[in-house]
Amino acid sequence: MSQASVKAALLNTIESIKANPGAARLVFRADTELVEDVRCSAKVRDFASITVTEPPALGGKDEAMSPVELVLVALGTCQEIMYGAYASVMGVPLSKVKVGVKGNLDLRGLFAMDDAVPPGFQKVTFETTIDSAADEATIKKLIETVESHCPVLDTLVRAIEVTGKVSINGGPMKSLQSHQEAAVTGA
Repeated sequence: MSQASVKAALLNTIESIKANPGAARLVFRADTELVEDVRCSAKVRDFASITVTEPPALGGKDEAMSPVELVLVALGTCQEIMYGAYASVMGVPLSKVKVGVKGNLDLRGLFAMDDAVPPGFQKVTFETTIDSAADEATIKKLIETVESHCPVLDTLVRAIEVTGKVSINGGPMKSLQSHQEAAVTGA
């Protein structure tokens, strides 16, 4: 898709949202399943399933990306997509956008060896390389726009509500409180 095609598609979507604000609300879905050991299958829309696993040090066979690497991939590619999209709308010529992302993780948190260490990333850094014929002020405005509107960056830096539930053998799991009450009352 050319920069003009991307701009037309995005402006069309923006106009649709202006006409029908409810059209702005989307729900994204992914279905995943543990296949064997630490190897999982992930399915999104009608795309082919992808394998997600761990490196050998974490019990995997190094046959695909790990979940934490996918988080880094999501951040880098979301930034790149946002650069392409906003550059199209703003008329900024881009010849290259590349993002290198690093995540620092302490395995003591993952292995429950130290309660003071979180199991996830302690720090995520990214470095973006842009090649463009545009002037520095235009590029600076593009950078500010992308970094303030990138959904994955926003998700990583802003506290968001995450909820879940577990079913066991096809049925709902009793709440932990119900189990505690049953133990106290002898029920």
